[in-house]
Parts: sequence; structure tokens; C-alpha cells
Amino acid sequence: MTIHNDEFQAANQRAAVLLAKTPKAIAALYDRRDGRIVIDLSSGISIAFKPGKAQGLEQAMPRQLAKIKISPSGLRLHFPELNADLYLPSILERCLGSRLWMAAQLGKAGGRARSRNKTAAARANGKLGGRPKKSSVPHVA
Repeated sequence: MTIHNDEFQAANQRAAVLLAKTPKAIAALYDRRDGRIVIDLSSGISIAFKPGKAQGLEQAMPRQLAKIKISPSGLRLHFPELNADLYLPSILERCLGSRLWMAAQLGKAGGRARSRNKTAAARANGKLGGRPKKSSVPHVA
């Protein structure tokens, strides 16, 4: 497959336009007092989050979070003590982790949820014998 020079130039122009619109990290630190990572963006906005909410930082100790390197593009945060990276556009887009990881976190939260309706439904299901057993014989419709 050959890429022509005009296609290459057009792709570079599209990337430059997209990059110009994307906020970049200009400063990042771990605030020990609040236990949060704080990122200052080129847009003038700052974001802060608990490390346990970010993929790769869930088990990190404060000393491991103290050193944060920002990539030259301003789009990646590197935590050398953890050998972990966070990609800023993903942070802004997906709330601190991949879709798969976020789905797992939501599933955990849903499984721990307690409500009157959930308790009543579990009791009613228990009175009916609980979950049906998995059949080893395939169902034919």
C-alpha cells in the first residue's frame, strides 16, 4: 500500500487541527492533603481525581504518585514509580480508564448497591428457588 504525498499532507493537517483543539496538560501533581491528582490544562481548566479511580493507579501509594512526568505533547502523564501512563484525551473522554475497565467498575458498584427494591427482589427470587440451574443440555427452540 502506497501513501501519496498529498494524502500524507492532508492527514497531517487534520491531525494538527485536532491537536490544536485538544486540551493539553501543562502541570500535574499529587496533592497529598486531599489525596488527589490535579492536572492543569492549557484550556485554563483543572481536573482532579482520586488515584483509585484511574486504571493503573488503583493500588498506588502516595510516594509512587509524587512524581508525574508530562509528555512533550502534553497528552500523556507518566508515573515512573509505577511504570503507568494515563492518556489525557482518554481521561477526559472515558472518565479515567478504558471502556472495558470502566464497565467492570460499574458492575462492581452495581453488585454492591443496596436498596429496598433490590432486597425485596432477592427475597422473592429466593422464595421461588433462587437462580435456575444451568442446563448442560442445549435448549432447542
